[in-house]
Amino acid sequence: MSGLTLRNVTKVFGSTTAVDGIDLDIGGNEFVSILGPSGCGKTTLLRMLAGLEQPDSGEISIAGKIVNDLPPSQRDIAMVFQTYALYPHMTVAGNIEYPLRKRGLSKAARQEKLEQAAELLQLGELLRRKPRELSGGQQQRVALGRAMVRDPQVFLLDEPLSNLDAKLRAHMRAELIRLQRRICRTMVYVTHDQLEAMTMSDRIAVIRNGRLQQFAPPQEVYDKPANEFVAGFIGTPPMNFIDGRLAADGSFRHGELRLDLGVLQLTQGFQPAADGTPVRLGIRPEALCFDDDGESARVTVIEPVGHELIVMLDYFGVEMTARVAPNCEWSVDDEVRLRPVIDQLHIFDPDDGRRLNAE
Repeated sequence: MSGLTLRNVTKVFGSTTAVDGIDLDIGGNEFVSILGPSGCGKTTLLRMLAGLEQPDSGEISIAGKIVNDLPPSQRDIAMVFQTYALYPHMTVAGNIEYPLRKRGLSKAARQEKLEQAAELLQLGELLRRKPRELSGGQQQRVALGRAMVRDPQVFLLDEPLSNLDAKLRAHMRAELIRLQRRICRTMVYVTHDQLEAMTMSDRIAVIRNGRLQQFAPPQEVYDKPANEFVAGFIGTPPMNFIDGRLAADGSFRHGELRLDLGVLQLTQGFQPAADGTPVRLGIRPEALCFDDDGESARVTVIEPVGHELIVMLDYFGVEMTARVAPNCEWSVDDEVRLRPVIDQLHIFDPDDGRRLNAE
């Protein structure tokens, strides 16, 4: 069983720090997604793991062995690219066998590994075809097969599903999860798609501007985001944010939050530094409920998405987004009453974005 360890890994291009002092411990047989917006450094990080880029500082270990100075061929890894990188003049069988030919394996050994990969990835009927005769999903499976026959300790996947349509992406997500469980290997998966990361991963490493923001299981990242960036990046529709301040005049009890929309009593283990502390309140769309005890809001946009409605509201001058049952009969400009679910609120420091409530 092997894993990956990164210690203070940094990569600088000119005046730009692409990866800034990242520490990660990835367990053997773990599926980890590197998630973040475009340009955050996630692909650079993956390329350093693969040996395609050298870190300017820090250490990278695979199975306990420091690999900083090892070429890609000696790292016991296999990489699957966004473009699949198949050889167009070779058949499916030829593409899958290619790394085995490079290693000098016998014809019998190559055939055995080819048959195993073809069976696992359901490629048996496609072995004589050329890449141009395959669909995107089939090409992706061939690329995976070519990586699999090397029997690496670690698979590195760089947005391999981004060229597929939505239905095929969903299918291939499930296929990748099943594959990882069957072959029992560490997989590091780079993506900007939070749905991929949330549905496939054992843990997610959220990256922003080259820095690690949070490394945790998907549900923890969603329920207890480490900071405002993670909270706003994870979740569709995204979290709502409202600025507020604890009362400084003593007219409210300790832990009460003064907002334009009223006063909220916070009961989540949040201990402010002092009265008058500015905070930012985060409310997920599903944490808004509609009843007569709430405050008035005006419906501005309704987006039907089949299983629910996404409703945007003007809430004391603040634009809020909520999830509503599909049988709701609201119309634009309707007045409704809503309130946040207190025990589902998130409190952040507006200056540095860190999460303030412990629970």
